[in-house]
Amino acid sequence: MSDPLKHECGIAYIRLLKPISYYQEKYGTWQYGLNKLYLLLEKQHNRGQDGAGVANLKLNLGPGNPYIYRQRSNQREPIRQVFEVIHEAIAKALTDSGGKEQDPGYAYENVPYTGEIFIGHLRYGTFGRNNLETVHPVMRANNWKSRSLVLAGNFNLTNVDELYQSLLRIGQHPVNYSDTVTILERVGHFLDVEVEALYRKFKGEGYEKSQITPLIAENLELAKILTRASKKWDGGYVITGMTGQGDSFIMRDPWGIRPAFWYRDKEILVAASERPVIQTVFNVPADLIQEVSPGHAIIAKRSGQISDCIVREPQQRNSCSFERIYFSRGSDKDIYLERKMLGRLLVPEILKQVDYDLENSVFSYIPNTAESAFYGMVEGLQDHVACMSKEKILAGVTPDELEKLLRLRPRVEKIAIKDAKLRTFITQDKDRDDLVAHVYDITYGTVNKGVDNLVVIDDSIVRGTTLKKSIVRILDRLEPKRIVVVSSSPQIRYPDCYGIDMAKLGDFIAFKAAIELLNDRGLWEIIHQVYRKCKADQGKPKEEISNHVKEIYAPFTFSEISNRIAYMMHGGKINAEIRIIYQTVENLHVACPNDLGDWYFTGNYPTPGGNKVANQSFINYYEGKNQRGY
Repeated sequence: MSDPLKHECGIAYIRLLKPISYYQEKYGTWQYGLNKLYLLLEKQHNRGQDGAGVANLKLNLGPGNPYIYRQRSNQREPIRQVFEVIHEAIAKALTDSGGKEQDPGYAYENVPYTGEIFIGHLRYGTFGRNNLETVHPVMRANNWKSRSLVLAGNFNLTNVDELYQSLLRIGQHPVNYSDTVTILERVGHFLDVEVEALYRKFKGEGYEKSQITPLIAENLELAKILTRASKKWDGGYVITGMTGQGDSFIMRDPWGIRPAFWYRDKEILVAASERPVIQTVFNVPADLIQEVSPGHAIIAKRSGQISDCIVREPQQRNSCSFERIYFSRGSDKDIYLERKMLGRLLVPEILKQVDYDLENSVFSYIPNTAESAFYGMVEGLQDHVACMSKEKILAGVTPDELEKLLRLRPRVEKIAIKDAKLRTFITQDKDRDDLVAHVYDITYGTVNKGVDNLVVIDDSIVRGTTLKKSIVRILDRLEPKRIVVVSSSPQIRYPDCYGIDMAKLGDFIAFKAAIELLNDRGLWEIIHQVYRKCKADQGKPKEEISNHVKEIYAPFTFSEISNRIAYMMHGGKINAEIRIIYQTVENLHVACPNDLGDWYFTGNYPTPGGNKVANQSFINYYEGKNQRGY
């Protein structure tokens, strides 16, 4: 994606199902769980570089010993920093081991991060704050182990205001206003309620206080707690957590918006935000790795018993299609094929835009994340050439014509290379607009000046900033006749509110194009009408709110918006003709049939809170407020 986008976040979870002596004997180290957690996080570093955190719990330590360990960082290279601190703590604890460095029993009793449950988290911040308190895992400590709680998640809730008020009504005093604190306190509240109910039950049955604690641990129903806590959550989420007495879980929202995968065998239960990460780290085939089903929680009891429970009624699946287009690792077999299909499905429109002139067209991609879609596009072009050649040969051709047909193939070139070091520098410079034009280096001599069409595919055009100020300018230096920019995703028209940093309508190039068209055609009253409708809906229950922002786009065809974006890209400073091609929503669903979440393209939000966020985002735009809609 040429426009930088942030996405939150990545989770990793490990539950060792054997004593650590087992892993020492089989794998040669009692640090097996910690080592695997490091790999799970490192191979998901694309999902968050603003912070990283690790928590570990020991199940079988007596009173007076620490049993939960946690380390977090919001510094540069947070994964490396977290594990450096952890390994320093381990080394310090082994200093006086008396030669017992390889003794798993000694390590378990005396060394931190040697417990059975590991939680890891990677954070991309979309709230504008990146202090250490915002880095997961977050914790709610209590002297009763069953009331202690550790959580980490990939989530955004649209109704934090509503949930915050519910916490106040039950008498809590949250330390700040955020979805992280809200989720932690709601789960913590219902955990307290359940523990208190069990305590009273067993006390009424005549058990001594010292006997009640293990009975609570045995009888705690985590699924019931998660159901009650999440009843009013509106948003996308995958949350992993553990209680101090040793129950742990991974849960997913009822719409399946955010991704989560899990695997178990006799040795381990593991979960992560991406499937190929588990495949690689544990060397297991893809068909043994399952998705966490929407509305479900995978729960591991202290005893090691594992169950797949429904904690929220599953809704119509609306998994985020942006995960497929861009965010998730392309090494997943399904995602790789889907991205290729996205490129292939664009070929008919690409051929129209270059007037079917393959001899004088050059094909490339920017940036590297668009490479898979590029391969699909090239395969589609090759198929077109083969079909066209077959038809002409069957109709009869001369030897010279046959020779020409046999030589015809799509002209593929590496047009641009990103200069990452320069990008780091220019983000801090006041003259950014001038310097941003040099983010990419180009390969000269690949285009016939004034003759060739230059077609470049991107995985998405969101804000259009880098495209306009850098990529198009650079490509124009090659002096092509026409520049065709192709987006493998549809036009992004609406804000996201479930974890992707796309919350401001005024940032989107498609929205800007629609506003310009409204003004050019004397339809500015629509803008004012939409504002009045959005304001009128403020204060209504989210379930009663409609997405009025759709009316901004209603007067225009898909092509009209694309053509206006092309006009905006030109700006009178580019010599080549510019054309923009976007993927259609229909073709997106053909390529990604199991992940139909498309609210940023269509405005069809899976939860009621989405409409509320879209309208608020428009109000913010209209009133000139540079802030998120939630």
